[in-house]
Amino acid sequence: MGRRSQEDRDAMTVEIGFALVSGAVLAAAAFVAIGATSVYLDLSRAAEHVVFMSGAVVAALVFVARLVDVLWGFPRRGSRRPVAPLRPQDPPQPSQPGRTSPDS
Repeated sequence: MGRRSQEDRDAMTVEIGFALVSGAVLAAAAFVAIGATSVYLDLSRAAEHVVFMSGAVVAALVFVARLVDVLWGFPRRGSRRPVAPLRPQDPPQPSQPGRTSPDS
């Protein structure tokens, strides 16, 4: 197994950070979406506990699923892919400064 370059290590660090942050955001959203039902509905204490626990379980599953989804796909995308230009190549510059070519 070869050594990884600094670029590869940096890319993996960014990918892990992205996976953690996006997983936490999605987990929090899932927990709030499920937990909101106990706020708006008049539930018994036992039912509120069940809703709270199910929200926590779903949030944990969403977090783990997001981590796996992001990190599992990272090696397949490859860390050394060519970067496409943002726009087509500009036409060549005129031969004389201050003058335009007839094509412009």
